[in-house]
Amino acid sequence: MPTRVLAAVLAALLLLAGCSAPGHRDGGPVVLRFQSLAWQPESVAVTRELVAEWNATHPDVKVEYMQGSWDSVHDQLLTSFEGGEAPDIIHDASDDLADFAHGGYLADLTGLLPAGLASGIPRDTWRTTTFGRGVYGVPFLQEPRVLIANSDRLRAAHVRVPTPGRPWSWPEFREVAGKLSGPGRYGVAWPLKEPVSATLNLSLSAGGRLFHPDPDGKVAVRFTEADAVVPRTVHDQVAVDHSAPASTLGSGGADTLPGFFDGRYAMVPLGFSYRQQIVRQAPEGFRWQVLPAPAGADGLTQGVSPQTLSVSADCPHKKEAVAFLAHLLRPGNMVRLALGDWMLPTATRALADPALHTAENGWAIGTALASRLRPAPAQSVRGYPEWKDKVATPAYQEYYSGAIGLDELRDRLERDGNLVLARYQR
Repeated sequence: MPTRVLAAVLAALLLLAGCSAPGHRDGGPVVLRFQSLAWQPESVAVTRELVAEWNATHPDVKVEYMQGSWDSVHDQLLTSFEGGEAPDIIHDASDDLADFAHGGYLADLTGLLPAGLASGIPRDTWRTTTFGRGVYGVPFLQEPRVLIANSDRLRAAHVRVPTPGRPWSWPEFREVAGKLSGPGRYGVAWPLKEPVSATLNLSLSAGGRLFHPDPDGKVAVRFTEADAVVPRTVHDQVAVDHSAPASTLGSGGADTLPGFFDGRYAMVPLGFSYRQQIVRQAPEGFRWQVLPAPAGADGLTQGVSPQTLSVSADCPHKKEAVAFLAHLLRPGNMVRLALGDWMLPTATRALADPALHTAENGWAIGTALASRLRPAPAQSVRGYPEWKDKVATPAYQEYYSGAIGLDELRDRLERDGNLVLARYQR
């Protein structure tokens, strides 16, 4: 072989050796890339600690921590899957998994999960990550939606304070919001920049389902009277009672907190984890409390999309990846993650931890609601992200702002929505 050709071949071989894929054994440990979406300082710290604890006791399997973002995770994962560069271990939310699971991007964990981990999480919760006959993620953290209320405003208005045993009904909630309103002040502020999941998940309390599967497994959108209870309440509080401001409808939850602290809003419906920001940001002397969300025909039932941990289908070391998941999600570790994220763990043993049942900062209210959490209505619907972005979000936003009526909302969700879903169900 000519010297120049031999040199070129050797250079190419060296280049290939230097570009070996992550996770490849080459005389060293297996390396697994773990993309975490933890973002609160306590949560990031706990997650990094758990990774460090694993690495300190598993010299043959090292985990590399990668920081992701909730704001861009769907598109980022889709790009990385199609480019063959997906992380080995993936942090996401269960309502984002359906298309990835059906697309073959996620590993089926059936048969890989340790018995203790599989049996420690309730069967209903496993439904959030089950698509067809496969399990494509481990649901590990969840949060109910609650009402964060100004305690002094409640006391001054002499309204009945709801409890998990005796919550407000949706009509009573509307009435109370009116009593808490006055010149320049509102009974409630709805932060509905992302209106779809909030509306659908709260609608389970009234018996709303919206997505209805047929015997063949195909799903159709049907907007029933039960589905109208929550949207109508929000709409009427804004447009009829004027007990809720229109200005917050395009806001995120954190955007409403300054007005809440200033006394402009007496209550704000938020995810349970927002308590951390309130503890950090509330002015000295400000008194607040956690209340259960209103109840409907199905009581305090509400939908959730738990945070999940999945394994990429392309991961060459799935058993090692699942072993790391089992370490991360031991009951004690799951409690640490829950406290760091101010959320609820899914595992029964973890949820029983006394640290999650204290009255301080409303922890006991949240844990009292845990048994009523159900998979979000859109959990297994293929095409849900596109339906949400192109059809449901603008339709709900226009209805809440008063630009369209309830009949137009129903027509758009059903007519336009079913056209989108049909393309995924051929």
